Amino acid sequence: MQQKITALFQQVHGRAPAFITRAPGRIEFIGNHTDYNGGTVLGASIDRGVWVAVAPRTDGKRRFFSEYAGKVVELGADVTAKQTDEASWINYPLGVLMALPAFKLKAPEGFDYAAVSNLPTGAGLSSSAAIELASGIAFLALTDQHPNRETLVKIGKHAENNFVGVPCGILDQGVSGFGKKDHLVFIDCKGPRFDAVPLPESAHFWIFNTHTKHALVDGLYAARHRECMEAAQALGVSLLVEATPADVEAANGKLSAEAFKRAKHVVDEIARVDQAVVALKKSDLDAVGRLLTASHCSSQNLFENSTRELDFLVDKLTATLNVYGARLTGGGFGGAVMALTSPAFGDSQALTIADAYEQRFGARPDILHMKTGDGAERL
Repeated sequence: MQQKITALFQQVHGRAPAFITRAPGRIEFIGNHTDYNGGTVLGASIDRGVWVAVAPRTDGKRRFFSEYAGKVVELGADVTAKQTDEASWINYPLGVLMALPAFKLKAPEGFDYAAVSNLPTGAGLSSSAAIELASGIAFLALTDQHPNRETLVKIGKHAENNFVGVPCGILDQGVSGFGKKDHLVFIDCKGPRFDAVPLPESAHFWIFNTHTKHALVDGLYAARHRECMEAAQALGVSLLVEATPADVEAANGKLSAEAFKRAKHVVDEIARVDQAVVALKKSDLDAVGRLLTASHCSSQNLFENSTRELDFLVDKLTATLNVYGARLTGGGFGGAVMALTSPAFGDSQALTIADAYEQRFGARPDILHMKTGDGAERL
């Protein structure tokens, strides 16, 4: 991919890039919608991601190109408005540029920019965080600034929250930034605090991308965020992480049915994350798998961010030999299912599940056998 983006940059901008950066996509392993509630979460950076190339300009023009969009968009350094339609992808790097001053960092004025990716869009693998972090490292390289890794992660989150308009927590950017091959990233989101948890060699990830709608900006994600904040307020805490399972159960009947379900999912999910860390340290993948499947059932019934397509895949996967567990990954409302499997699970079993899905829904899911990878970096 590094050779590919170098050649593309040369073709589009007529010169070689000055800097190339890369940031991975991520799998939300367990911890669904816990991050913005101040809880804990486990994620894996993967061996697919976004590559960004940049070179400085002296005329103040910012010329953006992505292989996905296929055309150059030229903006002045004074443009601060969100882009729309086919240029809306620029809101991710543009949001990073807008965020830099909030961290007492300088944004580069003029530059040529190109991005390529081998992440499928809409699969819940957080291509948005990957382009934010790869862009952030590139812009900081142009201005010879060197903030720490946590600051870089916070810049990406700030861009997503305040410019793109998605009220996400720090999961996506944190895992993309702090990823480590053969490890999961543990995040205590209230801190935030980041740690690496070794992943047993016998653990394999498979992603089944349904291609169903996964547009968080459309409001479903924002609605769940609002419902969680309202539930916390009703429980008398600032964030749901401060409530215990007993607190939530005691409030059953006092909270609205909706608020009770949202709070119960989040508080129980935080407990599942902590249990998964313990099980991983014991290399007990059977226990981890049960927690993953329980997480999906909670998303399905309490948080109500699953879909019939995702539920179908989880049911098929968990009934298949060599699958420890499965759950939706990412924000939900479509997207992808992650299965944790043993090495004995292979292409033939994955294709059988895809066949059953196609027979049921008339479309075929993409199948991706994922490996862990390192976090965002300048190449």
